[in-house]
Amino acid sequence: MTHKQSHFTRYDLIILIMCFMAVSLLAIYNAQQLQQYGGSNFVMKQFVWYAIGIMFIVLIQFFDLDQLKRASLYIYIASVIVLIILFISPASIAEAKNGAKSWFNPKGLPLSIQPSEFAKIGLILYLSTIISNHKEKFVDSTIKSDILLLTKIIVITLIPIAFIAQEPDFGSSMVYVFIAGMFVFLSGINWKIIGTLVVGGVTVIGGALWIIISFPDMSQHVLGLDQYQIDRVLNWFDPDHQSSDTFQFDRSLMALGSGQLFGKGLGPSEVYYPEAHSDFIYSMIGESFGFVGSALVVFLYFILLYRLLTHGLRSYEHSIFGSFICFGVLSFIFIHAFQNIGMIIGIMPITGIPLLLLSYGGSSVMSTMIGIGLVYRVAVENAIQDDYLFK
Repeated sequence: MTHKQSHFTRYDLIILIMCFMAVSLLAIYNAQQLQQYGGSNFVMKQFVWYAIGIMFIVLIQFFDLDQLKRASLYIYIASVIVLIILFISPASIAEAKNGAKSWFNPKGLPLSIQPSEFAKIGLILYLSTIISNHKEKFVDSTIKSDILLLTKIIVITLIPIAFIAQEPDFGSSMVYVFIAGMFVFLSGINWKIIGTLVVGGVTVIGGALWIIISFPDMSQHVLGLDQYQIDRVLNWFDPDHQSSDTFQFDRSLMALGSGQLFGKGLGPSEVYYPEAHSDFIYSMIGESFGFVGSALVVFLYFILLYRLLTHGLRSYEHSIFGSFICFGVLSFIFIHAFQNIGMIIGIMPITGIPLLLLSYGGSSVMSTMIGIGLVYRVAVENAIQDDYLFK
């Protein structure tokens, strides 16, 4: 094998993708036995999404980091424009589902696309460009330059959030906030500024939770929340609170625990609960493969996040842009995994956030694979740099 070929062979990421794909297909196979959606073959569809995602990974390898950096602004603008188009689209091509207008789903076509999933990639790319350019311009940072960088990060993040929140999609909005928060934390901004920002954020969130818990009827008007969002917060603090989400949470937790140590194996699920193939796929993993299988999934995520971190740290010496791409992809995979698994076991409120790489969904699978493809390109350039260094 030539040096050029070896640069493009990143076994760590390849093996991890194959492992996630295998777990996803096995879990979805069991979930579709519940016949929740007319016997649709979710396994085959998920395989197709993965295949398209792999093609995206291969395609990204034809572009180096400098080209991606130059294109980042246009990718970000395009993603915002698509969100705007979704916002103004009629129901014939963007019909609301479960009260949220989050998908393009043209009537007559068996296809739906969620633009907010892909816009995360545009946000990560452009924020990475902004931070790397800022660090090149301001080698010695000051309070003034740090405030300037913070302002840029906030404005760039709020633009897509403004349209996503109107869908409404509170879960995705929080993912965007978390990604921006990670960039702020890792960008080297003065700790006094970060501390002030954290205190302000905690105060606002704490105040909002207090209003919801103490005055649930008033919070709908004061905070502009829908009743289902209020119920999810109340369920989080008080599991005995009765709402439609209580049934979903109780049944999914029952399924997770029913697998005991080694699970029930492949075959029809014995516990029925909604969205078993998508948002609640972790419960299906627990029922099918038990505590051992659930723990192995958490371990897989740990290894993936660890590799994203190491690739990012290695890239920092020769490409700050590439480094922050890794940190950005790490942040959105982490928050999805933490929130999704957390809501299953009851430590986080229920949201519509999927378990990336495992939950069924074309948009989430493909956008995550694009993110991993970007990290793959960073890892390739790390290998090229190491090769030049030790030649």
